[in-house]
Amino acid sequence: MAESLPPLSPHIGVILLAGGRGSRTGFARPKQLEALGGKPVLRWSLDAFAAHPAISAGVLVANDDVMAAMGALPEGWISAEPGAERQQSVANALAALTDWNEEALILVHDAARPGVGADVIDRLIAALHESDAAIPTLPVPDTLVEQASGEAGDAVDRAALARVQTPQAVRLGILRRAHAAAADEAATDDAQLVRRLGGRVAAVVGDARLHKLTYAEDMAILSGLLGVATMMRTAVGMGYDVHRLVTGKPLWIGGIEIAHSHGLEGHSDADVALHAITDAILGALADGDIGDHFPPSDPQWRGAASHRFLAFAAERVTARAGRIDHVDLTIIAEAPKIGPHRPAIRARIAEILAIPLERVSVKATTTERLGFTGRREGIAAQAVATLSLPEN
Repeated sequence: MAESLPPLSPHIGVILLAGGRGSRTGFARPKQLEALGGKPVLRWSLDAFAAHPAISAGVLVANDDVMAAMGALPEGWISAEPGAERQQSVANALAALTDWNEEALILVHDAARPGVGADVIDRLIAALHESDAAIPTLPVPDTLVEQASGEAGDAVDRAALARVQTPQAVRLGILRRAHAAAADEAATDDAQLVRRLGGRVAAVVGDARLHKLTYAEDMAILSGLLGVATMMRTAVGMGYDVHRLVTGKPLWIGGIEIAHSHGLEGHSDADVALHAITDAILGALADGDIGDHFPPSDPQWRGAASHRFLAFAAERVTARAGRIDHVDLTIIAEAPKIGPHRPAIRARIAEILAIPLERVSVKATTTERLGFTGRREGIAAQAVATLSLPEN
């Protein structure tokens, strides 16, 4: 196909795909709206394309909530509704380009790759002189093996493999035909569809900065690659919990079982220490309390292990691209003596939260035989959680 290609059209446009929700990141909002270096992830790509002198227009494929958050589009840009799958989103964008010449050059880009630069764009445009489509690629640095059922198999020769990135460049007419011919056949990128038509796809040198935002931890990777500092704020939350001591129940405190004549009564395992920390973290997130997320009226939480609640709270921090900087726990009990169990409690809390041990403080005290704890009627715990959260 490439042998009879006409000269490149001066009309160069972009299809910017931003219709996904990014559920694997765990973020509370679409990942393309998360702040990276002080602006939304989507804005990085939008600004880069709008600033390139060869690009005259574009189609942003996004849901209404994303469009509302982005405000006015650059001059020459329009919007299109996303589809359930990537191919449908591209097809919707193509349908919006009713007055474009079939020889126009289109760059199809995933908004989850904010590090697009002018050099990659230039290489893709140049490659269209000789090919039907062009893609940026990077070598595979790691050893690759086949894997099944958690067991490593034979090594795969990585010399013949490459990592494919976006944007991907293709002439509009070829892109239309490739999508029309695809019918119900799925493809993860547009270059695959062009190759199915027999088209030639050139590979140009990609860019490590085109790292894709897939998981929450990718935000830190992108911040480093793009040389930006994610502005963080400190959030502090406090939690308090108390449960009655009763006979005939095991005693769980701080995620470990302690041998004692009495245990704590509650809908779950009544671990006052983990409940207090859970509420402290949720408080720092301004995300309600443990009863909102795990109501005692719900039978599924009867007898539940409290480490599930604490792990949930930690996941909520990750979903906000934050981190747990420190947890300070005080257990208030006349008996049993907590001191001998402090190292184990501290280690267990660090394990549940997946943070270094030095970020966890565990203390214990009595009330000098005063009050319900002094009368050994119950055990209380209070906690303070310090988090770092990205500025919105």
